[in-house]
Amino acid sequence: MRLILQRVRRAAVRVESSEVGRIGPGVVLLVGVFKGDDEASAIRAADRLTTLRIFSDSAGKMNVSARDAGASFLVVSQFTLAATLDRGRRPSFDAAAPAPVAEPIVELLAQALEEQGFPVARGRFGALMQVELVNDGPVTFVLDV
Repeated sequence: MRLILQRVRRAAVRVESSEVGRIGPGVVLLVGVFKGDDEASAIRAADRLTTLRIFSDSAGKMNVSARDAGASFLVVSQFTLAATLDRGRRPSFDAAAPAPVAEPIVELLAQALEEQGFPVARGRFGALMQVELVNDGPVTFVLDV
């Protein structure tokens, strides 16, 4: 599983011009599920996300976890994170888990974050989504679980 974490002041996701999710300060998670990922991958990712110290303390150092910052999460599936550009001129998505496998894993990740007390908004799996966000600084991380 590959996650792109973007620290945000606020974010929203729309499908066909209708808003389906919105958060205030927190993290936009773009989630790519690979063949071989499973429920345990989602639980590990949720546990890791809640304790990563990616928010700034009063001195401006990244020393505050999502839990301590009172962050919320916007979870958006993005199968293109499993793409490779190693050969040819088109991306290969062979490493991506098929939708019937990936969708429940993405949902389990969102549920695991909720079970830990975080507000969680979601995109819509498989839909053409427009994600709108206001960065909290240019803070982006890649997490492979």
